Amino acid sequence: MFLTIISFLIVTAAVGLISWYKTKDDDLSSSKGYFLAGRGLSGVVIGCSMVLTSLSTEQLIGVNANSYVSNFSIIAWTVIAVPPLCFLALYLLPKYIRNGYTTIPEFFEARFDRPTRLIMSALFLVFYLFIVIPTALYTGAIAFNKIFNLETYFGLSYAQSIVYTVTAIGIIGAIYAIFGGLKAVAVSDTWNALILVIGALLVPIFALIHLGNGSFFDGLDVIATTHVEKFNAIGGATDAVPWQAMFTGILIVNFFYWTTNQAIVQRALGAKDLKSGQKGILIAALFILVLPVILNLPGLLGFHILGPDIKPIDASYPELVNKVLPTVLQGFFVAALFGAVLSTFNSFLNSAATIYCKDLLPSISKKERTDAELILLAKKVSTLFAIITIIIGPLLMYGTDGIFLLTKRFAGFVNIPIVALFAVGLFNKTVSGTAARIALGLHVILYFSIVWVFDVKVNFVYVMAALFVFDVLVMLGLGQFLKRATPYEDNTVNHANVDLTNWEYAPLTVASLLLGLIALYAILSPIGIASPDGQPLTILAVYAVLQVLAVIFLIKKRI
Repeated sequence: MFLTIISFLIVTAAVGLISWYKTKDDDLSSSKGYFLAGRGLSGVVIGCSMVLTSLSTEQLIGVNANSYVSNFSIIAWTVIAVPPLCFLALYLLPKYIRNGYTTIPEFFEARFDRPTRLIMSALFLVFYLFIVIPTALYTGAIAFNKIFNLETYFGLSYAQSIVYTVTAIGIIGAIYAIFGGLKAVAVSDTWNALILVIGALLVPIFALIHLGNGSFFDGLDVIATTHVEKFNAIGGATDAVPWQAMFTGILIVNFFYWTTNQAIVQRALGAKDLKSGQKGILIAALFILVLPVILNLPGLLGFHILGPDIKPIDASYPELVNKVLPTVLQGFFVAALFGAVLSTFNSFLNSAATIYCKDLLPSISKKERTDAELILLAKKVSTLFAIITIIIGPLLMYGTDGIFLLTKRFAGFVNIPIVALFAVGLFNKTVSGTAARIALGLHVILYFSIVWVFDVKVNFVYVMAALFVFDVLVMLGLGQFLKRATPYEDNTVNHANVDLTNWEYAPLTVASLLLGLIALYAILSPIGIASPDGQPLTILAVYAVLQVLAVIFLIKKRI
């Protein structure tokens, strides 16, 4: 225990000191400096920060827990992010930066009207304060409690250990967000991403060595020949994600999360130029393609090593870590988890404060504020939001098993209508804000009734997809009568005053990423490694040929 704590403190302190050193001379006296890092973020920082903001103990614990009890179909919640990220890089980011947006809800005012912007801002805050941030705190507390064995060490009850751990994480994370602004959050994310990759990779490596009785390759042989059906990512009707869901509700949710979610997109909005933003987004997409190694493989290894009877299933990942990692490396790993939790917490907290100050505050108070006054208010609001989420976080312990899917179910109140309004706003020029708000109200009523009141026995992702179509059709139908006074025209003036030249290799990178996604699903299927009769080498050969052809095609097109 002593070595675990010492190594944890050393790594965590090192990241804090590096982040302070890298940002100590930054100008945080202006709104642009505090909320958008002075529009000076590089592609690597953007990519690492986007991934680490999304990757928290919710995924490390929750996704691995589902792979532990089922198969790899749960990867749809992560890797299906690749197409939305490609769309963001090629199509949406140039619009966002050109318009000089600080928050995504600004788009809703430009396209619809101010009341619609205010409602969207409120929805984002509800999503952050009652779903995303508390979940990150709670799942982080589970991991620390299991690995450090806080209940036994300090003589606490399970509930007490969760409350104390959530409070500690929340206070430390709030310090980053409140006093450092977006730049401090993004820089710490970059270092924490590196630590998390190393730490999370140690788990399957040592688990394979443990499974192979000291031999890594013998461990590989065990999982390659035993229960190979658990590798299958093409889910059936009774799996966590039926394969049809990849093209319905899950795809829509991923479009929300990666293209319209303030906490994610805000990093790209802080890019020093369009090229850097596009590079960062596509770096994030590449990272996501390899996430199954740390988000699913440990779950499978936990099934082999721990057996199938771990309850609750969310405890399977921390128990695997305790069993296979050497004591000194457990501290390093916990530091990696701590960085992931901090990243999600402080990133969403910073974005919540940004939305409040930039979107809601002007309607609540007409008082003109200087940048210094606005930043001071943002720090006070962040403090209040941190307290709220710290109170809510421990309450999740009274929910059901499988925290990952539970939070996704609740998120359906928020993410689907936002994507529907965004889609109509992008591809239609006449639907009014009134039509949009009516569709939003009907969505909330219907989703609550179908999923919670009547408890319809249909996978909730199908309900999400159906309601997305419903929301769009309602807006388009009402839009025949409730139209804007004048059709919407997209802005053509560069309000951000940054270089808007596209990255020349962006189309080639997008093509490679999409081919990689297809190849990943082929490998993790009965025609790949999820069946004794699969042909994974043939799939890899076809993938390599297609990648070469894509490169040749795009090079010739440029010539």
